[in-house]
Amino acid sequence: MMDSTLTESSSQKLKELIQELLESTPLTRQDKAHRLMGQVDVLTDSVEGIAIVYKSIGELSEAGIFEESPWADPSKLVGGLVNGTLKSGHPNSTIELLSELRLLSIAKGDYKTNLINAKEAENFIQEVIVSNLEFVFNEPVEETRLIMSEHELKKVHNLFNFLSGHIHLDDVKGTLAEELTLICEQRPVVTEKQRKIIALVKEKIELNPEREGDKKLLSFQRCIYRPTDNTANKSVTEYQALLEKLNNTELYVEAQEMGQSMLEYGLVSQYHAVLLKFLIENEHFQTVPVALGLTPVGETRWNELTDYLSDLILKTIHIYNAQCIYGLAKMLENGTIAREAVRSGLSNLSTIKINSQVEERILKSTKNPHQAVSARQYLMGALFRILGQPLGVGQGNNPTCQSARGISMWSQHAPAKLINMVQTAAVTNDLSFRFEGQEIKASVTGQGLVQNLDYNLDAVSVTLVPMLDRIYNEMMVRASGRAEDPHKWVNPALYGQWIQIGFASAYDYFSNAIVDFDGFVRVFYAMCHPDFNGGHRLIYPNPVGIFITSSKGDMLGFHAVSLLRVDKDPGGKFRAYFLNPNNEGRQDWGQGIKPSVFGNGEVHGESSLPLHEFAARTYAFHFNDLEAENMVDNIPAAEVEKVKKLAKESWGKSYTWLETKKKW
Repeated sequence: MMDSTLTESSSQKLKELIQELLESTPLTRQDKAHRLMGQVDVLTDSVEGIAIVYKSIGELSEAGIFEESPWADPSKLVGGLVNGTLKSGHPNSTIELLSELRLLSIAKGDYKTNLINAKEAENFIQEVIVSNLEFVFNEPVEETRLIMSEHELKKVHNLFNFLSGHIHLDDVKGTLAEELTLICEQRPVVTEKQRKIIALVKEKIELNPEREGDKKLLSFQRCIYRPTDNTANKSVTEYQALLEKLNNTELYVEAQEMGQSMLEYGLVSQYHAVLLKFLIENEHFQTVPVALGLTPVGETRWNELTDYLSDLILKTIHIYNAQCIYGLAKMLENGTIAREAVRSGLSNLSTIKINSQVEERILKSTKNPHQAVSARQYLMGALFRILGQPLGVGQGNNPTCQSARGISMWSQHAPAKLINMVQTAAVTNDLSFRFEGQEIKASVTGQGLVQNLDYNLDAVSVTLVPMLDRIYNEMMVRASGRAEDPHKWVNPALYGQWIQIGFASAYDYFSNAIVDFDGFVRVFYAMCHPDFNGGHRLIYPNPVGIFITSSKGDMLGFHAVSLLRVDKDPGGKFRAYFLNPNNEGRQDWGQGIKPSVFGNGEVHGESSLPLHEFAARTYAFHFNDLEAENMVDNIPAAEVEKVKKLAKESWGKSYTWLETKKKW
């Protein structure tokens, strides 16, 4: 935020620099323009600063800031290029920002030009907003996080914050509906992004229930704002009063409608918490499974554990953490809650006193914490979601894919261990792990990969990740210098002993080259392809290292994912189904390689690719070294070549390739 004095002085400074540019000679013009752009860049650090620049956009244009540049003629601009320019940094990102503000000014009728009319300018801004939702909601994808500085991210987010507050979005309804569908199909644990889009639509777009295209967006709105007919135009207090007047049959119908609304998109309304608690407090126990949208399997578990779960729900769930109801329903469906150790762990957790620093992190991660909900309730609710939706865990805008992958893995295969870890971390703000016979304690290790934690995470992640990050980093330090990838030793130590001992890496530390990639691919196929490994399926998630590539296929960096399974998709082709913890399973990795999250046999939370495309981005994985050697000769050379070609023509351009044979 900028105070009024600062605003006035910044505005004055901008005006002076614009005047200097107007009065400049051909000799001084470049220097004056450079100084002016620098001042604009400084102002973009806040939305108030953007507003100052917007007010001066006509003067900036008249002073010739766009002259002799690709932005000179606004009618020739291409919306699809905006994203790349904004990511390229100052000064390109700054003049791109000015270009968007000029178009907004034209759209609003504040600035006139013969080159483009108001409607065309508005259409362009709408297209740019929808193509850049990662900036609108400040949730950059992996590639963006790797290449943009903190200042640049803030600047661009401020721009889109300003644009979306000043433009109509009526013409992009179809795109927003598709975006919401694809986010919800992934069932993320943190639902902030969908809720923001739904709120934006509610606030900025008029929807007609008679129009086919509008019905989809209205169905998203109903999930949150009006999940049942009885909730229409009622406050939660009025809804509570209405429930008391319903008979048993009417309550059953209400519960049915509420449960179906939740299951449609995995989004939970505040009204749902009111209904669920009402049913338990008034002993309508047989109607609770209906309100939770349970299958007969889940209902059986509810009936077995009614007393325990009723107590847990009344202690934990509130209208201000209602999203955890979906996680609870999924815990009943997947059987996690049926484990005695899980129930004991949750009971213990419900009585702990949380460390003040951890409590502060939990409340920071809760966008609008309410005084009626304790940090412990938020933590318990987040645990419900993670145990129910292990594939919905995300890393936020943090370089902590390793930690997010671990939380997901423990949730699936060691839930009691995860709960115990959460309890220790919450109470002590510390964690310790064993690595090669020695203890590593988070509180006495050096800095991890995270310098400033992004709090766009669930309460379990903000509790654990700062410590897991430091522990992981310390393990990597201790395992480095062995002429092999340290993950060979770190992954089993961090995640657990179900990680296979065999380890394959395409990268050779001695030669700083890619060595025997053919052999590497053969081992990969022997590890996971049912046609070449005797029809065996993966039992546990395999921690896989992948190369992150741009939409042009260029090497950007490394990333941790979990390979969950290899199966035939509905079209009969083998695909790799994997967890990508970077908050967004859809990306463009170049060469036409675009992971999908829906429509190719994915369960909620999985990303998938044809197996050879996934293999072409893989650089490290674990395998059973006792079994693989009997299978590697079965892999067809053509399949290996297909993977190798994709690899060499993308990230492989950054490395030397050696054909020397390795013993895998």
